[in-house]
Amino acid sequence: MSDFAKTLIFFGLILVGMGIFAAFFDKVPGLGKLPGDIFLRRGSFTFYFPITTCILLSLILTLAFTLFGKK
Repeated sequence: MSDFAKTLIFFGLILVGMGIFAAFFDKVPGLGKLPGDIFLRRGSFTFYFPITTCILLSLILTLAFTLFGKK
């Protein structure tokens, strides 16, 4: 089996796992409503940008990939 096929299978399994996780857990407690997340509501217009959540997830993923990545 080629490397490309293995990569597609790997990412497919990751997507299936994320779908199952999302089906059973609608929301992760505390994630998405952190201090620093931008939330604006003006009449019928609502804007939400979770900047602090994005930074936190980026730091966690960077740490995980650094610790468990191939060297």
